[in-house]
Amino acid sequence: MDERESLEKAVRLFHEAYRFQMEGKFDVAVRLYRESIASRPTAEAHTFLGWTYSFQGKYEEAIAECQKAIAVDPDFGNPYNDIGAYLIGLGRLDEAIPWLERATRARRYEAYHYPHFNLGRVYLSKGMLKKALEEFQRALAIEPKYTLARQAIDAVQQQLQ
Repeated sequence: MDERESLEKAVRLFHEAYRFQMEGKFDVAVRLYRESIASRPTAEAHTFLGWTYSFQGKYEEAIAECQKAIAVDPDFGNPYNDIGAYLIGLGRLDEAIPWLERATRARRYEAYHYPHFNLGRVYLSKGMLKKALEEFQRALAIEPKYTLARQAIDAVQQQLQ
């Protein structure tokens, strides 16, 4: 199989895996993401395999896949944010901050509001209300329709009064 064919196969398997992931069929999705990676490793497949692991509560495996994604493409922002989110889920707030900050500076990322929102969650959990508010406001400035950011801003502003 030549390079073009292996890439086409990897992309096809990735999309199939994503469909099963969205249907909640995580074991099938894991198998298909792994097949996609075997055909042609991509940052996206590693990141989404990690995301699937997170749905299964396997945060350490999810982090490991995101680290593989970063090795494949250090400019891809999703795995940095995802590592931060998984560390939040594990209660390792201070470890999450540098990963989330990296996500805000990633060259290739379509959802910069997520790492700002997640930074807000960290600061809120640490009782740093003004820093949390700043991050939630950044998230909302990037994505004005982001309802969770609006709700978080309102909640923090009530606490600051």
